[in-house]
Amino acid sequence: MRIQFAVCGVGLGHAGRCIPIAKELQSRYDNMQIFFSTYRDAVNYVREEGYPTFEVKAMGFRVKTDGTVDFRRTVLNPGPFRAPYSFLKQVEREIKIMTTLKPDVVVSDSRASAIVAARMLSTPILCILNQFQVIIPRKTHLLRLAKFADAATLAIIGKIWTTGVEVMIPDFPSPFTISTDNLRIPSNYQKKTRLIGPILPVRPETLPTKQELRKKLGLQEGKILIFAPISGPIEERAYFTNILRKALANTPENFEVVMSLGYPKSKASPQQNGRLRIFKWIPNRFEYMKACDIVISRPGHGTMLQTICYGKPSILIPTPSHTEQMNNTMKGVALGVALIVKQDKISRKVLLSAIKEIAMNERYANRVQQIKDSVSQWDGLETAVQTILNVGNGDKPYVYA
Repeated sequence: MRIQFAVCGVGLGHAGRCIPIAKELQSRYDNMQIFFSTYRDAVNYVREEGYPTFEVKAMGFRVKTDGTVDFRRTVLNPGPFRAPYSFLKQVEREIKIMTTLKPDVVVSDSRASAIVAARMLSTPILCILNQFQVIIPRKTHLLRLAKFADAATLAIIGKIWTTGVEVMIPDFPSPFTISTDNLRIPSNYQKKTRLIGPILPVRPETLPTKQELRKKLGLQEGKILIFAPISGPIEERAYFTNILRKALANTPENFEVVMSLGYPKSKASPQQNGRLRIFKWIPNRFEYMKACDIVISRPGHGTMLQTICYGKPSILIPTPSHTEQMNNTMKGVALGVALIVKQDKISRKVLLSAIKEIAMNERYANRVQQIKDSVSQWDGLETAVQTILNVGNGDKPYVYA
């Protein structure tokens, strides 16, 4: 069977949840041929994982130097004429890839152009999605334009997402769904969408105990361990990383901080700055996730799901003006598993206050453990694998038991 993963290349989150599916498929079947099409940050990441990768024209939001989504530049550049052109160039490129390699099924992770191309070639399509529409960042003086754009994109792109066999949403069941506010799905589209649970590359129960991992990783027992996995597009990370490093450099004696800067496959040795240990890349990040007490991160969808599945409360710092991340953050706060710190308020004092609030108040740890226990049986990886196999073989989509 030949499978194409067409993956959104903004950041590593979309590729990061498709690669485990690809690996699981290949581990089960010797004749499985898998390749990717993507752009920007994800290209080298996927190639370094060993998969044939075809680069397509990039699309995405424009950002300022501090990571803030730049609404005006997003609207004006590529602009109303260039954006459709870029999309059509993606479709053209995808048609060439599919015509040459002839996949049995195309799995689109938030890539509308690949869906259009596959539909034109009558190739079976599956969609992985956690945001049903493109949500335009809000600015008070441009709110009316943003709302109009939201309505227009929902009408157009909603139809595209549901063109294939079905839309798989890798999220928790209600009432714990993290992406609730990003999934305003009209009733006429809902029959083709379903929640499948998180796609975890490593499940927590397969790892050693927290105490065993701390010993293995050279982390001190008895200290409050903070894990800060930095994620998101490269142009957003530099500013965020810099201010976070300064704020966490001189933590009290009873704290220990491990930070990953999110540069894939970097073999550079970690830097030690007081009680802050900085890695450019941590290949065994889930060992640190299980070993830690609190996570500090961007509220990316995948990171939040992983944090809850590992039973860790978190401090979330959304990218300014990033509507999806703010929606995710508000859901984490509402569930009682997270605190929010705004990026322009980051300081040593503010972060330590948030850390102490979580560390000294058992309700955060108890609540996240309660949700973890409630959703632990949901295995999005297995459901995705079985659904892809069934569709590729011409069968009905897999029904999760």
